[in-house]
Amino acid sequence: MYFITISEMLGTGGEGIARQVAKELGYVFYGEEELLKAAEEMGFLADVKKLGEKSPALLERFFTEKPKIYLDRLQSVIYEVAKKGDAVFFGRGSQLLLHSFECAFHVLVTGSMEKRIKRVMEEKKVDRELAERMIQRSDRDKEGFIRFAFDEDWLNPGLYDLMLNTDKLGMEAAVKMIAVAARSDEIKACGVDSVSKLRKLSIERQIESALLEAGLTRSHLFFTVEEGDQVRFFGLVNTQEEKEKVEALAKRVKDIKKVTNDLIVAASSMSGV
Repeated sequence: MYFITISEMLGTGGEGIARQVAKELGYVFYGEEELLKAAEEMGFLADVKKLGEKSPALLERFFTEKPKIYLDRLQSVIYEVAKKGDAVFFGRGSQLLLHSFECAFHVLVTGSMEKRIKRVMEEKKVDRELAERMIQRSDRDKEGFIRFAFDEDWLNPGLYDLMLNTDKLGMEAAVKMIAVAARSDEIKACGVDSVSKLRKLSIERQIESALLEAGLTRSHLFFTVEEGDQVRFFGLVNTQEEKEKVEALAKRVKDIKKVTNDLIVAASSMSGV
């Protein structure tokens, strides 16, 4: 099992390249439409749509938990579909979500501002001023999203195995370069351990978002995902009702087969800790 993540600067042809790479290698392509479909199947469509690929508004980030809920659910969707096998992911922070997997190959498609403006003008049938503003907004949105989600610079070369400038490269040449690199012996196939890790990460994000949504995040409430499908809660909660609600929420998460609830109901004097 292998993954390729392809990120782009608007106006560089990155999405078209990503689709062709998937076709060339026989991999499943996951862009916006495909991830939204997967999110719908998991019951997270509305939340994933609200996040998009930009940073949440300042007030929403600081005064509600909603952006974190949206982010957890987007990440759980990506981890969930990654379990299914060979895939090409386009954007959505996939280069960071899958960065620790040796079977993942990460690409950034770049280009000069002048070439990007011309491409957007041609593809979107807009004038130069509008094309330039569209590019600037796209760059700001992607920068804000990656900074919010991962506290990282989306243009950091260390995030990518290959950076392609399409000022001179056509789609065919770019696709060939990515396909050859992705097939190299240095890119190791994901094993059974990687599938288990993806399942665990997906479950963790789903539990985190459920607890946030229910207002059950506490500084003394913890959980671990064990053996891929078992969850253990431990720490302190304020009431017996909270303890039972935590367990009920966890049991709704797909793939969880056993919930161990070792939460302790704290004395009233602990509630302000």
